[in-house]
Amino acid sequence: MLDEPEENWTPDRLLHYIEVDRYRGGECTGEYLSRLHYLEDWLADNDRRGLVEDLTRSLGGGSVPHSAREMTQGWRHYRYLAANRSLLGPLAQMEARVSSRPLYQIPKNRVAGIESKLQSGDIIGIISRDRSGLYSTSHVGLALRTKDGVLHFLHASAPHNYGRVVVDARLSGYLYRFRTDSGILVARPLR
Repeated sequence: MLDEPEENWTPDRLLHYIEVDRYRGGECTGEYLSRLHYLEDWLADNDRRGLVEDLTRSLGGGSVPHSAREMTQGWRHYRYLAANRSLLGPLAQMEARVSSRPLYQIPKNRVAGIESKLQSGDIIGIISRDRSGLYSTSHVGLALRTKDGVLHFLHASAPHNYGRVVVDARLSGYLYRFRTDSGILVARPLR
């Protein structure tokens, strides 16, 4: 798939790969819920299709109680949901399916011990714990090992540096910036 000759890379091919990666079963049906909105749903779908391997458990991760409910609770902040409230019922069903699958995390106090097993390009999902004691994925980025061997966290911009990709501190150190960050999940791209 990604080993195509460079001359085959076109905007249409890029859109195809985005669809394969970001939509349930690799197909955008035109329905809002065909998109994989939750990282843990994305991981399960892409792992099932052989595009990534979930390494979290093999790296010592354990199951945590979780709930995917952000979108139904905050539907007013999603323009498609605000414009089409009939999606809320099917969305709640999708969130229930996501919540019924186990969520595994490597606790942040163990991340420094497994950093040597991670590779540049591994997908790192940040898991956070809410006030009710439930866990959910809250952020995502990539592992980036620099020439000095340090594993950094490459991720999308935050409000204080909007519009930039950030090569942040050592991954294990990044997790201690936010009290609610409890650990990570790790996926390795296979193709």
